[in-house]
Amino acid sequence: MTSHAANLRLAFDLAYAQAVDESQQWVLTAMQKHGASLVMMLWRILGNEHDVCDAYQQTFLNLANYQQQDRRKPTNVQAFLYRTAANAAISMVRRKRRTEQSIETLTQTLPTEHTVDAGHDLDMQALQSRLRSAVAKLPDYLREVVVLHELAELSYGEVSDILGIPAATARVYRCKAITLLAAIMAGESKVIDD
Repeated sequence: MTSHAANLRLAFDLAYAQAVDESQQWVLTAMQKHGASLVMMLWRILGNEHDVCDAYQQTFLNLANYQQQDRRKPTNVQAFLYRTAANAAISMVRRKRRTEQSIETLTQTLPTEHTVDAGHDLDMQALQSRLRSAVAKLPDYLREVVVLHELAELSYGEVSDILGIPAATARVYRCKAITLLAAIMAGESKVIDD
């Protein structure tokens, strides 16, 4: 966590050196003064670098936009930063939970049509149950692609738009997911994860 704060500190110094507009200097000063502690707070809430960076960026964009709209800085910059960062982090956590709940709902057993062959019907239900269980065991990034492409029948372009990844990456993730699903369905205990 300390190395992340140090890396962000270098970014602060670079941004500060490249600043041209005098009216924004106080924003860069706030970044230098409160940036490391904001990163640590966000890291405790979110737990991964990607989300921390997104919330951090959103916080300072909100601060800069606040200043541009009102033509003045907030009365208590530190309180504004921590409140905005906490709200951004909480929104991300809620969004992630909603996504997980949606995926869980999609992977639950759906009623199947009744067929005359009871043995075949039971086999299909068991196979569907095993497949849903295997999909639920996939890492999040692979499961999201499989659910969107295979279950929701969206194109790779649509999947890439929703997940914010290139279409080629969505194809690679689907290929990895299918390989991993085959291994899980075959009963292999080894789980492949990047």
